Amino acid sequence: MLAYIFRRLLQSLLVLFVMSLLVFLGVYAIGNPVDILINPQADQAEIERVKAALGLDQPVWVQYWTFLANALAGDLGKSFAANVPAIQLILQRMPATVELALTAMVIAIVLGLPLGLWAGLKPDSVAAKAIMAGSILGFSLPTFWVGLMLIMVFSVQLGWLPSTGRGQTVEVLGLHLSILTWDGIRHILMPAFNLALFKLALLIRLTRAGAREAMLQDYVRFARAKGLTEERVVRVHVLKNILIPIVTVVGLEFGSVIAFAIITETIFAWPGMGKLLIDSINVLDRPVIVAYLLIIVFIFVVINLAVDVLYSALDPRVRLAGARA
Repeated sequence: MLAYIFRRLLQSLLVLFVMSLLVFLGVYAIGNPVDILINPQADQAEIERVKAALGLDQPVWVQYWTFLANALAGDLGKSFAANVPAIQLILQRMPATVELALTAMVIAIVLGLPLGLWAGLKPDSVAAKAIMAGSILGFSLPTFWVGLMLIMVFSVQLGWLPSTGRGQTVEVLGLHLSILTWDGIRHILMPAFNLALFKLALLIRLTRAGAREAMLQDYVRFARAKGLTEERVVRVHVLKNILIPIVTVVGLEFGSVIAFAIITETIFAWPGMGKLLIDSINVLDRPVIVAYLLIIVFIFVVINLAVDVLYSALDPRVRLAGARA
């Protein structure tokens, strides 16, 4: 297991290096931040001075190697717009994004597993057909449209929930959390559900397919033949076996929820990393954009590694295969 983890860490470092190169070159090719950051009336001498101060007067390969050397020391550059370390800006916004993503995944899991099980165990019932129809809508409806409809119904027409912001927060171990206050819960409900809708539909269909397949297996027939109750058959034999692909999907989807919460954060003015990225793109703040994308890649790498370790804990055959390899 340790050799496997070490091998994966080496692969992860290679992925981070390649992604840093691609991201840096991609961001470098988009416009000139000096045109946005300085006064349009500035003369050429002022423009050159700003370029030199930001390091933009150097060739792209020199800029990249300077960035890489600083990144190895934990410095991902300084924001052009805010004139503070880019990593500092991102870490300030990260708790809000992670809190929103965790809440969205909890909603998806808490609703998706039982609904998917019901649809898989009773596929011909009216409720199961309604659940599957709802999952199709969850896949089909655009996130931005659902967000706007939620605001229109629950904020504008009914006035039940606030439409923007994070609400009141409390500090826990240096982190500001909104989910621990009633005002924060009211603020997070709509963006979390909006972000969870696609994942909820995915979990429903995945759980349903796994449950229907598991109910046809020999171990389920044998468990029933032993006289076990239907509840125990489902809880011990069916659910345990379908959890393996579900854990994999949940882990990977959690990373995608963090990475692609941009639309939801923008619609609901949620002060997270996605909103910061949009603001940085508007002013071509290259260090923040590059730092954000690299942190997202790092999060995906860590989540993939954690999922693989958890997968091997759930399925001993994975450990045996890894040991033979």
